[in-house]
Amino acid sequence: MADAEKFDGMLLGMAQQCEGGVKELLDCLFSFLSRKTDFYTGGKEGLAEEIVMGVFKKYQKDAEEEKRKLREEREQEEMRRKERLAKKKAEAEQKAKEKASKEEEPKIKELTDEEAQQLQNELDMDKAPDTSAPTEEKPKEENGENKSDDEEEDEKDKGKLKPNAGNGADMPNYKWTQTLEEIELRVLFDVSFPLKGKDMVVQIDKRHIKVGLKGHPAVLEGNTYNDIKVEESTWCIEDKKELIVNIEKINKMEWWSRIVITEPEINTKKVSPENSKLSDLDGDTRSLVEKMMYDQRQKEMGLPTSEEKKKEDIMKKFMTQHPEMDFSKCKFN
Repeated sequence: MADAEKFDGMLLGMAQQCEGGVKELLDCLFSFLSRKTDFYTGGKEGLAEEIVMGVFKKYQKDAEEEKRKLREEREQEEMRRKERLAKKKAEAEQKAKEKASKEEEPKIKELTDEEAQQLQNELDMDKAPDTSAPTEEKPKEENGENKSDDEEEDEKDKGKLKPNAGNGADMPNYKWTQTLEEIELRVLFDVSFPLKGKDMVVQIDKRHIKVGLKGHPAVLEGNTYNDIKVEESTWCIEDKKELIVNIEKINKMEWWSRIVITEPEINTKKVSPENSKLSDLDGDTRSLVEKMMYDQRQKEMGLPTSEEKKKEDIMKKFMTQHPEMDFSKCKFN
């Protein structure tokens, strides 16, 4: 088999130039045998046909066996995939129940006398510097610092690609999308024959990946942006033309800016968490993403974030409980 495979590159090149597919390829081969050899006339009558049918049946058995193995592998992979999804769903439901039970507890608790006295002391300490310095200076300085920080971050992101609708990128030879948990890589090959698993080169290691077609340069190869959970990563061929690789992340709390470090980066600040499948995330990760989404929307509308709102609610409650205190000169950030 190793000796036969050394001609794969040459035969693939021929197949790509035969627009009529396998029939045209075979026509070329038998035309060559009739014109350049004595294949048809060099032996007894019927020998050429006997040789052809013998080789045909030999590889027919191999092809049927390969098809059976691929079908079994797909069935096993589909079973493992369903088991993983069922496990993730069960974990998400369990954590959702735990989260719901926690949310039933009152979010704002009554302050004890000691906590109220401590808060009052802190407020009294804040009043001292406010009487000796203009109240407008600190916000101006803070605003200035925030502005310079934003400008510095924007400077770092110049030249980075804008994420596509799936929070990944559309590259010349492939495209990829991502959630916090996994990456889906798609490669559409322009070939005139149906792709099979044996035609593919897919190597996935913890920190390295190689994807391509046998006998051709790799479409994607290099060290990855971060660690891969190899045992949970899979690949398959769709419509006999497109290779789909699912890469499972080990760190499920970050967005990748690229798959391999030699490729152009996307601007992960422009990633839209709404495009991720929140239902597929575990409870803690989903809660974190939902909180990030809520806080982002609040900031865009000029409204307080969840943490700021919580502080405001506590302060309003405290002020209501202590109407005798003067809060007019206090600033709450």
